[in-house]
Amino acid sequence: MNIAYVYPWDVVGDPAAPERIAALGVDAVALAASYHSTRAATPFHPAHRVLDVPYSAFYLPVRQAAWGRLVPPNPTWTTADAFLQARDALRAVGLPVHAWTVLTHSSHLGAAHPDVVVRNAFGDAYPYALCPSHEDVAEYCERMVREIVSVGAPDGLILEACGPMGFGHQSVHEKTGGADWTSVHSALLSLCFCTACRPGYTDADELQARVRTAIDGPASPDTASTIPLGTSGTTPAHTVEGGVAGRGPVEPGSVEEALGESAGPVQERRGRLASSLRARLVAAARELAPGLPIRTHANPDPWAAGPFATLPDADPTLDGLVGMCWGSHEEATSNLTRLSALASPGQRLGAYVLFLPPKPADEARLAESFTAYTKAGADELHLYHVGLASPSRLNALTKALRIFQS
Repeated sequence: MNIAYVYPWDVVGDPAAPERIAALGVDAVALAASYHSTRAATPFHPAHRVLDVPYSAFYLPVRQAAWGRLVPPNPTWTTADAFLQARDALRAVGLPVHAWTVLTHSSHLGAAHPDVVVRNAFGDAYPYALCPSHEDVAEYCERMVREIVSVGAPDGLILEACGPMGFGHQSVHEKTGGADWTSVHSALLSLCFCTACRPGYTDADELQARVRTAIDGPASPDTASTIPLGTSGTTPAHTVEGGVAGRGPVEPGSVEEALGESAGPVQERRGRLASSLRARLVAAARELAPGLPIRTHANPDPWAAGPFATLPDADPTLDGLVGMCWGSHEEATSNLTRLSALASPGQRLGAYVLFLPPKPADEARLAESFTAYTKAGADELHLYHVGLASPSRLNALTKALRIFQS
């Protein structure tokens, strides 16, 4: 199965969009039912070429009685029922519609409710990252799934950010590259110490101190950090006494090395957090639509945080797993192979394929990628993103799918 990813505004207001998408040779569409802020090109739309999406929104009518403390807003840049309109238009040309559901990624709700966002070991808040350790957040995710299934009546459900978000985030004018933090540092900066997470650690203060030391290096007495442990609710000032605290000469080679004996329990807790949220959402969806196919964006890395949440163990309740394949062939196939080892019998494995820049608009290279992902275990291609692509890229995708399927 080949699934094309689409925003509602790619279809609403563009009568030619459904036929154009169907002509690519795809079997279904992943249509965003909830999505974070973005700035999107719309190369084909008759009414605009660039769409500014300033906040996370819900693309079905927001029924206030259906929500709890956290309530998503409707968009102002398209209609409040944009998902429903786009769904019907796509179905009219024979394309099943899977609801692409972004869960814990919402700068709008994080800014409005800073008490439920992820906070790193320094007390810094990540306003785009709702922490599912908070019951308000888990309940919000469940209510969203229930609304999408009951009102949106999709042909399938695709869960994204089904777990804690972390440090890595393409935020507005991202300016974090100069710190030279490695992937290990990024994973450590993704560990949450909010008021809901801290009680889950055996010794939160000691763990917090370990993370800080791994990020900044061991502090000498005259450069001791004044940031207090156990911070929550506000972001502390990052000041040091006697100068600038520098990173030590030895950087951690792994998260396990940095956390020491705490690594196992922390890893297990994070896995349980993602697994329990996923189980709650699958149960809610299946209660309303027992036969609904449910896939999730997943990562076999036990320290993963973000749109592709960690999948620590096999989950036979899911119909499919979708793995990130935006990097090199080697990275993508390794990721798929590791996910395939976690797949249950009969569970489908999807490759999340980028055909936008920096990937070339080259049908031969695209087809080569599709073949490599299939050999690594994938039996679905999740194609990102047909609404953002130029005519030449859509043409290359169409030809690549024909080559691949021939």
